[in-house]
Amino acid sequence: MSFEDRTLTAPSRGREAPFALDEVFFSRTDSRGVIQAGNAVFSRVAKYAMEDLLGAPHKVIRHPDMPRAVFQLLWDTIKGGGTVGAYVKNRASDGSYYWVFAVVTPCDGGYLSARIKPTSPLRKTVEQEYALLRQAERDEGLDPEASAALLLTRLQGLGFATYNDFAGHALAEELMARDAGMKRPADARLAERRAMHSAAGDLVQETEALVQEFESMRTIPHNLRVIASRIEPAGGPVTVLSENYNAMSRDMSNWFEAHVWGKNSNFRAIKGTVTAAIFVEGLARILTECGHQLNQEDGAAAIDINREQAILTQLTEDQFTKARASLQDVRFEAGRILKACLTLHRHFMALTTTRVLCKIECARLGSTGESLNSIIDELGQFQDRISVRLEKITELSKALASEGK
Repeated sequence: MSFEDRTLTAPSRGREAPFALDEVFFSRTDSRGVIQAGNAVFSRVAKYAMEDLLGAPHKVIRHPDMPRAVFQLLWDTIKGGGTVGAYVKNRASDGSYYWVFAVVTPCDGGYLSARIKPTSPLRKTVEQEYALLRQAERDEGLDPEASAALLLTRLQGLGFATYNDFAGHALAEELMARDAGMKRPADARLAERRAMHSAAGDLVQETEALVQEFESMRTIPHNLRVIASRIEPAGGPVTVLSENYNAMSRDMSNWFEAHVWGKNSNFRAIKGTVTAAIFVEGLARILTECGHQLNQEDGAAAIDINREQAILTQLTEDQFTKARASLQDVRFEAGRILKACLTLHRHFMALTTTRVLCKIECARLGSTGESLNSIIDELGQFQDRISVRLEKITELSKALASEGK
């Protein structure tokens, strides 16, 4: 019988393997997923001698409860050079199981996976989703690609636009739960990044609403012009002012869309960019702990500790570099929005002046101009809403442009 198909001892099935909250462990594989190194905690929790693990396929610890979709997403991401995280239920050599939150990153010659013990409430949700997904794989004969598509659909139902959005959120949740469980102070950097994530989401939402406000008001100046043409001579002052108002508001809307939603803009991705920063900083933190753990271990004699320490150190530096780049992108996009708002504020003054002139001209028309007042009042309400949104967007942009420095 092969190493991978070793018979499981019945008494251990269904029992959880010991894995302390303050422990971290890692394993490193080649590009095919064959184990090249790992630390003593990995060996102990998996209940294999390190000598047996080295050269074995990493799937030797795969638990049959795990949906194939998760590994499909993991491999798709890391083969493309990205980092990824996932909840994984593993199986030890005696049949016992252990849950981890694994973060996986490419490294020289292969991949490195570092794990912490998941304790947040989100893990229970994931367990339920995995069970449903695994059942669908069995009942419907789903291949890994179809199963991965179903998982992404389920995650979207939970409010995550992409798998990376979910992984970043999950890692933050687990790190916070871990700190609380170990009676450690909350991570100030993580709290700041979470606040940035919330602000980025609000900024995108407010900006989308602003564009919709411009779209919804396009008919108002047109209606004003149509009614004015009925009660004043052709080319009268109200008609001309309504045309000017329409042109200015349209120009504002087009300018904003070009400079915010344009082809050179990454603004729509700003929330995901913050998520990426949260993830890679969390990964760097776990890699740092793996290095500390390795220093304290006596049972990793089968590996070259100095080499593994060097790999962990380099990967940690790489992750912090990625985080800095992501945060710089966030500040750049927020700065662009801030400049756009300042420009819109200047245009807004011209709109206000034009609306006031319309009001004056309507008053000169006497009773015949009263039919225009309600439409002009609609313009006033529109401008009030725009003004509130611009102030909110400016406030959020300023906060994001200055955070994380």
